[in-house]
Amino acid sequence: MQLSDFDYELPNELIARFPPHNRRDSRLLVADAASGAFVDSGFASLPRILRPGDLLVFNDTRVIRARIHGRKTSGGKVEILLERITGETCALAQLRASKTPVTRTELRLPAGVTATVTGRDGEFFGLEFSTPVLTYLEQHGEVPLPPYLGRDAHPDDSERYQTVYAKQAGAVAAPTAGLHFDNELLQETLNQGATHAFVTLHVGAGTFQNLRQESIDANRLHSEAVTVDASVCVAVNRARERGGRVIAVGTTSARALESAAAGGSIQPMQGETDLFIRPGYRFRCVDALLTNFHLPRSSLLMLVAAFAGREFVLRAYRHAVAAQYRFFSYGDAMLLLPPGNAPS
Repeated sequence: MQLSDFDYELPNELIARFPPHNRRDSRLLVADAASGAFVDSGFASLPRILRPGDLLVFNDTRVIRARIHGRKTSGGKVEILLERITGETCALAQLRASKTPVTRTELRLPAGVTATVTGRDGEFFGLEFSTPVLTYLEQHGEVPLPPYLGRDAHPDDSERYQTVYAKQAGAVAAPTAGLHFDNELLQETLNQGATHAFVTLHVGAGTFQNLRQESIDANRLHSEAVTVDASVCVAVNRARERGGRVIAVGTTSARALESAAAGGSIQPMQGETDLFIRPGYRFRCVDALLTNFHLPRSSLLMLVAAFAGREFVLRAYRHAVAAQYRFFSYGDAMLLLPPGNAPS
């Protein structure tokens, strides 16, 4: 398959540049690939769609203030967007400057802190800070909003570009399917007899990058840190035993679960994943997928297409455009029920 197989037309005005007034105010498209049916609903109706015994799996990563501006010793401006923290004072990052910094270049940052370039790995630069990275960013960094929003971060983004259950600091992009949940809605899903489990996948800056090779199989994804502990494995197996569905809240949760089930059955995992889920992949763990609408030609759209079928997903996107759903990080959501390729 080619990148062009995952293109679609999206009017610019359907890009959601700001979140809704309330988290649960988003719309929800229920897309049943088995029947081909679409049902337009509201996200607040999700608990009524769930069945007793269903398991919702959330990604509890927490977005860090990963963007910061500084200057080289020559005076030139530089923008740093962290990919990941690799040690107390060390990180991998994308750097944007008029001239690419070389190894041993010192970057001068706010509050008298410096970051020294220690090397380069493809598009990412190793940096060593003169102070603990995470603490410094929380005090001086900016929320790294996706570039397609076309605006600077506002004070409200610090709270709204973060799930209410975010716990493990390390992501530079939010697991956006979870942004629709408030605490009351989470409780309503439990009241319906569903259960919850939490994985951690720290979304990296690579999520903002376009795939560059026209042939899909020629592309590779950047590795991301993932943790799936034993309690998640127990929850998945119990859901199966009682006839419930494993519902991944977002593509990052799906990727974490499928990475942990790469051997055939889900096992505890802590490490890195570069799993690239695209059409042809057979899901081992996920029975239903709750997800936002993704960019054309993106790896996330390919994951969704692998789950429910490319033609059906593109038809769902055409329906969403015609019905004027809001797209991307702050946009509306879709609950995908598969045609039978996922476990049951």
